[in-house]
Amino acid sequence: MKHLISMRDIDRGQIEEILKEAERMEHLLNKGKPLKLLEGKILATIFYEPSTRTRLSFETAMKRLGGDVITMDSKSSSTMKGESLIDTIRVISGYSDIIVLRHPNEGAARLASKYSSVPIINAGDGANQHPTQTLLDLYTIKREVGKIDGIKIAFVGDLKYGRTVHSLVYALSLFNDVEFYFISPEELKIPKDIKEDLRSKNIKFKELTDFIDDIDVLYVTRLQKERFSPEEYEKVKFSYRITKDLVEGKRFIIMHPLPRIDEIDYEVDNLPNAKYFKQSYYGIPVRMAILYKLIG
Repeated sequence: MKHLISMRDIDRGQIEEILKEAERMEHLLNKGKPLKLLEGKILATIFYEPSTRTRLSFETAMKRLGGDVITMDSKSSSTMKGESLIDTIRVISGYSDIIVLRHPNEGAARLASKYSSVPIINAGDGANQHPTQTLLDLYTIKREVGKIDGIKIAFVGDLKYGRTVHSLVYALSLFNDVEFYFISPEELKIPKDIKEDLRSKNIKFKELTDFIDDIDVLYVTRLQKERFSPEEYEKVKFSYRITKDLVEGKRFIIMHPLPRIDEIDYEVDNLPNAKYFKQSYYGIPVRMAILYKLIG
């Protein structure tokens, strides 16, 4: 694995290797001792879209491993002068050992990988892929449910534009006996190609409009206002809201890739099955594992 662009580039065996390495990294983190596993290595972060968790967790992961970080802000770089992504990548790959790239255009990370002399990690390309989010989601499921094979998972909210959903559904389809439930308004249903892929693998799924209880994971997504028209957004913005009364005492864990807007009440945060902030924390050991796998 030279780059990490899409979950479709790696198989189940490689996923399990990364999750196992993440467990080791979490164990090392819990010891609280400085690590020097990537001492002398430099990570470059290039973000053409806003990010909090992905960017900071990658930078934290690199620093926890003993490496250094350089950052390019598209608003104060030569991008403002019209420099192409290809030239930017060619230049920055000469300054660093690995690059994390977020870009609004689908396929941008794949394009960058063709011109980079160092590994590229896709930190999100439009509504397409976000593989490191998928890997930390899988790690969360493994740690908090205790298994991945045989789980029942319900996705709620924006299933049309949500790249985290698209990546995670594909990754989970590589495991055994996973059942999917897709809960969304008509305007934001899961794309046809994803359903066709599941059918071709004889994987069970249902499209619903109401919540169900007999699941292991409730995966909530925000409505991505930036990815559709104001008219569409007004139609669906209050479609689903997770309240304390709805989920208290249930056996399933609640996940969310964050940021949250208003789709989960703050009262839910203190429930034992609310795992979205733990999920965010797991981004550190998982991204440490990915960095170490690629350049360690």
